[in-house]
Amino acid sequence: MSAAENNDPKHDIALALREALGRALANIDLVRNVRRLSGGASQETWAFDAVTDHHVHPLILRRAPGGHTNTKRDTAVPLATEAHLIQLAQKQGVPVPPVTLVLDETDGLGDGFIMERIEGETIARKILRDEAYAEARPRLARQCGEMLARIHDVPLDKLPDLQRSPARAEIDKYRDIYKSTNHPHPVFELAFRYLEDNLPADDRLTLVHGDFRNGNLMVGPDGVRAVLDWELAHIGDPMEDLGWICVNSWRFGEIDNPVGGFGSREDMFAGYEAAGGPSVDPERVKYWEVLGTLKWGVMCLIMVQAFSSGMDRSVERAAIGRRASETEIDLLNLLAPRHI
Repeated sequence: MSAAENNDPKHDIALALREALGRALANIDLVRNVRRLSGGASQETWAFDAVTDHHVHPLILRRAPGGHTNTKRDTAVPLATEAHLIQLAQKQGVPVPPVTLVLDETDGLGDGFIMERIEGETIARKILRDEAYAEARPRLARQCGEMLARIHDVPLDKLPDLQRSPARAEIDKYRDIYKSTNHPHPVFELAFRYLEDNLPADDRLTLVHGDFRNGNLMVGPDGVRAVLDWELAHIGDPMEDLGWICVNSWRFGEIDNPVGGFGSREDMFAGYEAAGGPSVDPERVKYWEVLGTLKWGVMCLIMVQAFSSGMDRSVERAAIGRRASETEIDLLNLLAPRHI
């Protein structure tokens, strides 16, 4: 072993992975090509290959930052719960990266799990504009509807312990956050009033992915290959997922294609109903699009606060924070559309 290897954290991770994977894969020769991937603000993502009997297994390690035990957060589920949800979704026919192993304390890698590495693209700009995905784009909205119907059909009695957060709870949570910023925004106040006046009944609560949008979908030339990032999953109104993917910020400039910048609401609704979901009420989806837009606006205010307070002076934090004003325009377009 060289001195360089001794000082390389990737070498330690490779050794720990090889030891841990012994519980899931037989005859592991070595773990190689360990590298950290960009993206993922709350968790670490590492790609690597496990070699067994001359067969290469492309894998992903998703773990708590620094290889520690995750500190509890109000919104995110523990990584072991996230792995469980992925396994449940797979049984419903949702394309996901199959989970190979859930880590435990003896593995020395922190909280996390290992899953198969699916080839494809998650960068929205490429999915929406590159020629490689031109044939896939017209199919994506319907595929999203089909996948959401299957996610919402996961039996409630099979779910792990999850937060219940219907519309009432979501409004209260984000109003509290908004008030804590001490930065009044009349358009946000108008949106809160609309949401209060049009509160939907809690007549159907299901598993909700919580962050189903362009950017969390692995896409190939053949369409959606995997649904990623389940850490915001909860029990709530299933129309929340359909509204969230229509939020203008997730269209990445392709504003005339409301579903993720690549498709129409009608295609998504048709896919949802064809896959067994109940008839979709467009007004209820719009309600959740308004709530989703407001939520993103409040999240942007938090970024502003973090930057201006000096807690995080990164350019990324400031750049995202300025987008709060964009969500005000989006909210006005939703609540008071101008017909030209």
